[in-house]
Amino acid sequence: MKSFTPIIAVSLLSATLVGTTCAADIHEKQKDLVEKQQEVREAQKELKQEVRKELVETTHEANKEMLQVSRASKINGTNVKNTKGENMGGIKDLVIDPESGRVVYAVVSFGGILGLGNKLFAIPWSVLQWNREKEYYVLDLDKETLKNAPGFDKDHWPDSSNKWDLQREEINQFYHVKP
Repeated sequence: MKSFTPIIAVSLLSATLVGTTCAADIHEKQKDLVEKQQEVREAQKELKQEVRKELVETTHEANKEMLQVSRASKINGTNVKNTKGENMGGIKDLVIDPESGRVVYAVVSFGGILGLGNKLFAIPWSVLQWNREKEYYVLDLDKETLKNAPGFDKDHWPDSSNKWDLQREEINQFYHVKP
């Protein structure tokens, strides 16, 4: 029996040391895993930024072509989608600055059901990006943000220069566009 006591003590001590070593290894591996997960998140973020940058560059190139010459009748009725591909409405009209002859706004109809209750939004032409491959305009907003944008209903357009000037200030602030 005396010979078993040292063996049992050595066995318990060995088990304790092995357990401590294993716990340290597990802790180290968990730490490595957390670091790898952080690296993956950062890589995903960088990839997403690169994809978005590429999309913007592609749409800018397509916009150059679209800005050259396009009939208003071809633009009216064109769909507008956000960067996620969600439908944001359709272009109903264009607002042109009579002094410069430039298109200032695309009037987009959004919301409502079956055309009832739609709200009109004068969206600065400069914030819309033409997607040549899909043949729609891209607006970098989500649906909730657009719902809160300054707008008007189809029977109450800004009908004077003064009303457009007031609307223009609000629109430029909302879309962060310089006048």
